[in-house]
Amino acid sequence: MGTTQLESVPEPKYWHLRTVLSEALDSEFSVGEILPNERDLAARFGVARATLRQALEQLELEGRLQRRRGVGTTVAPPRVGVSVGTEQHAWPGAAGDVWQTADCDLAVPAASVADALESGRDEPVHTVHRSRVTHGQPVAAELLYIPQSSVPDLSGIDAPSGAARARAVLRELHRLELEGQDSAVELGSARADDAKALDRLPGAPVLVVTTRYIAAGSTAALSVATYRADTCRLTFGDSGGVEIHEDPQRRAS
Repeated sequence: MGTTQLESVPEPKYWHLRTVLSEALDSEFSVGEILPNERDLAARFGVARATLRQALEQLELEGRLQRRRGVGTTVAPPRVGVSVGTEQHAWPGAAGDVWQTADCDLAVPAASVADALESGRDEPVHTVHRSRVTHGQPVAAELLYIPQSSVPDLSGIDAPSGAARARAVLRELHRLELEGQDSAVELGSARADDAKALDRLPGAPVLVVTTRYIAAGSTAALSVATYRADTCRLTFGDSGGVEIHEDPQRRAS
């Protein structure tokens, strides 16, 4: 990383430093590489550590850097492109699905989930917990809500909990004919459970993608997937699913 002192510029000093650092990330660092500590970086660029922190925080918000406890500041991997196209439909857990199934429980969901499923507010539903990982880092966590009416034959399966139970629920769900699905996206803040799963602090910005799966004219399952806003970007098209997209402007590899 260069050692040129910052000169007087009309824009805020931290923003100019952010530009210089961004160029250095492209030319000198690779994905996952740990940056020098704040003291060394501040000395190289002749800025106060407070200015440096502002620049680092901005790059973190843009998804260029990741700051992890016990590790330091590292160059972030390419963002995950979340496609919200509607041309192709597939059940969660179908062939090619890259989500990792972790657990499953049967409990009464939040009222908003029960209303979306058009089930009774006191009716327990199966909640499948899944995660999405890329470059060895967690980028998304999903809660997949499936009413008991969608998997009526599940009672005969001897898998009381855990990933085995989750896979059994998904297999039973696949017996239904998927008629369609629709998705909605909104910006949110990470709750405590989401923050822990995504290696973020509570309140960190996240993208929440809610998907309804339709079978027999009603909602057969509801997915609430929470993506790290600093590592994900949305793509709109007809491909469906979730894909990894390399940013052509990012040369770090």
